[in-house]
Amino acid sequence: MKTIQRLMFLTGVLALAPLVSVVQAEPGVTAAVQSAIASEAMMLGVARAESRIVAVGDHGVVLLSDDQGASFRQAHSVPVSSPLNAVSFAGAKKGWAVGQGGAILVTEDGGENWQLQRFSTEEDRPLFAVHFFNEREGVAVGLWSLVLITRDGGQTWVEQPLQPVEGEKRADLNLLSLFPDAQGGIYATAERGKVLRSQDKGITWEYLDTGYSGTLWTGAVLPDGSLLVGGQRGTLMLSRDGGHAWRHVALPATNSITGVDVSGEVIDVVGLDGFTASSHDGGQSFVAAPREDGTSLTAVIRTDGGALLFSKRGVIRAEDRRVAMQGNE
Repeated sequence: MKTIQRLMFLTGVLALAPLVSVVQAEPGVTAAVQSAIASEAMMLGVARAESRIVAVGDHGVVLLSDDQGASFRQAHSVPVSSPLNAVSFAGAKKGWAVGQGGAILVTEDGGENWQLQRFSTEEDRPLFAVHFFNEREGVAVGLWSLVLITRDGGQTWVEQPLQPVEGEKRADLNLLSLFPDAQGGIYATAERGKVLRSQDKGITWEYLDTGYSGTLWTGAVLPDGSLLVGGQRGTLMLSRDGGHAWRHVALPATNSITGVDVSGEVIDVVGLDGFTASSHDGGQSFVAAPREDGTSLTAVIRTDGGALLFSKRGVIRAEDRRVAMQGNE
């Protein structure tokens, strides 16, 4: 049940009351329009477009910051009003976002304007994560082991079948996040303590067993190449040998971990019910600094001004300073 609830949370079913008005874009799809309180929408994913920060979330909200998160403005044009779960950029201008309805959006101007590349009205298999290796090669993953790959910048997306876990009849794990390594490999976190690895940009995958039986929501590769993944009930797992052996990293709480960010020697993790923690020793240990307001956090990115948090109630600074919302010119 907790897994189902968390999937609902990630895909926006537990979203706040509607914050953004919508207008009809095309049959079956509505487009998000401007809102003065867009920065208070549930945010679910964040990425850097070089110096710009781009965050995506509920109601098709896309927020942009060019001042290290001190202020945000809403994207001019987004063709969907359904939840967007993740975003990835290949440079300063070209990026992709994925979400409910299997939607894949593309931008060529740093997130100001977006176009729809894919939307599945026949089956609602949401996409939870996306990563682009460059402007042409990318992979997106989602519900029930859905893997899509592209080699032409998203003009065409091909579903890539997964082999089932050994002993299972079919591949049906939900794939919840993607994170790359420095050698061109890509990892996906999943249910049942599984991490998947591809070394050919999403064509074939191997299962890595962490020894944990719950759901892993997020992960990252550390500067020394170690793998760090987080999930339910405050679980953090660390591997120093490429995923062969794993050990638990102790945390002083059981809040589910929803986001990891690595910035130099600093590792930030965030979770449900206001949990935040950071490490300065390569993930060996973490110092927790839970928020008193208990706001559930979904993602984190470190800026010059400290940790920037993304949550069920929008964008917030770790030190509780609310982020300013700019109007579009």
